[in-house]
Amino acid sequence: MKPLACLALLLTLLVGCSPVAVSQPPVATALPPATTTPLPTKVPAPTFTPLPTATPTATPSPTAMPSPTATPTPIVLSYVFPVEAAWLEYGEYHHTYPATDIFCPTGSRFVAPTSGVIDFVSYEDRWNPAADDPAIRGGISVAMLGDDGVRYYGSHLSSIAEGIAVGERVHSGQLLGLTGNSGNARSTPPHVHFGISRPTTPDDWQVRRGEISPYPYLRAWQRGENLTPALP
Repeated sequence: MKPLACLALLLTLLVGCSPVAVSQPPVATALPPATTTPLPTKVPAPTFTPLPTATPTATPSPTAMPSPTATPTPIVLSYVFPVEAAWLEYGEYHHTYPATDIFCPTGSRFVAPTSGVIDFVSYEDRWNPAADDPAIRGGISVAMLGDDGVRYYGSHLSSIAEGIAVGERVHSGQLLGLTGNSGNARSTPPHVHFGISRPTTPDDWQVRRGEISPYPYLRAWQRGENLTPALP
C-alpha cells in the first residue's frame, strides 16, 4: 500500500475514533430584566367639592324708631280766693244776672283766681250817672282768660296793679288791682263785682259781667279746693 494511502486511512481511523466536536449554538446569557421606568399614569385631576359658601347673615335693617312725639306738659290748675282782705263777706245771690259782690275794705287786694292772660283792662272810671252807659258801669276793672278756658272779671276797683295790661300772663294769686267803689258802685259800700263767663270779645260787657254763679266756686277756693268752673 502506498504511503499516502496509508496516511489517509490512518487519518480516517483517527477521525472515527475521536469524539467529534459538535458545534452547539451559543447559550444565550440571561440578561437581567431591564428596569423599565413605568410611564406616569395619568392621574385624573382631583375633583374639588366646593365648600359650602357661608351665606352672610342678613343684618336686619334697624327698625326706624318713630320720632318721639313731644308730649305736652299738662297744665296743673290751681285756684285761690280772688280777694285778700282783713275781712270780707259775700252772698249766694246777685240781682238780675249771675255774679257775686264781695264786700271788703277799700284797698284790699284783688288777685288772679288762677293762671292765665289779661283780656281786658279799664284804667279809668269813666262812668257818668247821667248817661249811665251799662258798658262802663264797672268803672276801673280788669278781666283775664284763665288757662282753664274761663274768663274772670273784677270791677269797681280803685286802681290797677302795675304791669297789668292786655296780653300779659299772670299766675294764680298775682295782684291785679285794689278794691274800691268806682263806676256805679260810688254810692254803695266798697266791694268787688266778681263775674265768671265764657270767653268772648273784650268789649262784650254783657257776657263779661257774669254768666254763672261764682258762689260755689268761691266757697270751694276758700276751702283750698281746686274746683274748675263749669261753663254752660
